[in-house]
Amino acid sequence: MHARLKGRGLYVITDGPRRNLLEVVALALAGGARLLQYRDKTTDHARRLTEARAIRALCVARKVPMIVNDDVALAMAAGADGVHLGEEDGDIAAARAQLGPEAIIGVSCYDSAERAFQLAAAGADYLAFGAFFPSPTKPHARRASFDLLRQTAALGLPRVAIGGITPDNGGPLIDAGADYLAVISAVFGDPDVRGAAARFAQLFHSH
Repeated sequence: MHARLKGRGLYVITDGPRRNLLEVVALALAGGARLLQYRDKTTDHARRLTEARAIRALCVARKVPMIVNDDVALAMAAGADGVHLGEEDGDIAAARAQLGPEAIIGVSCYDSAERAFQLAAAGADYLAFGAFFPSPTKPHARRASFDLLRQTAALGLPRVAIGGITPDNGGPLIDAGADYLAVISAVFGDPDVRGAAARFAQLFHSH
């Protein structure tokens, strides 16, 4: 297991361009987020690099790993701790070759235990499953079963649950084996970002 992924907790994912991005990221980190992913699907490369570098500095101050969604080149340029790869985003070996042996490389396994076993063998550092609940970010996402978390426990890698997770429904996912709860709108869409992050963090103390 990657040395920086031995804990458990809230994994926040940013929600694209917004004027107060750095402010809400700082609030989420203050609320107890343990991992952060910079996710921005636009093509404004200059802004994305500026933001990613600024967020990286906030994460370093909090000793929280910062991951970039889908973009290995941006992860390199921003000095990020790693990259998250979906099924259309290239392979683990290529990302590892570019980012180095210490990089955190996470992968989306969606609703597939078979994919999880394949990507674990290929060198993934964490495995993300979902959506577990209807997701406002990806309303048509494939739905994952809680049993996937149990089926993949033997791989010994951190398992991330994503998709429609709230403080009210996240506890059973932790009980089923999720090491991290990955959240976008339930934190960054909440008027009280720090409070929302803290409620998720508290789940890991009570489960």
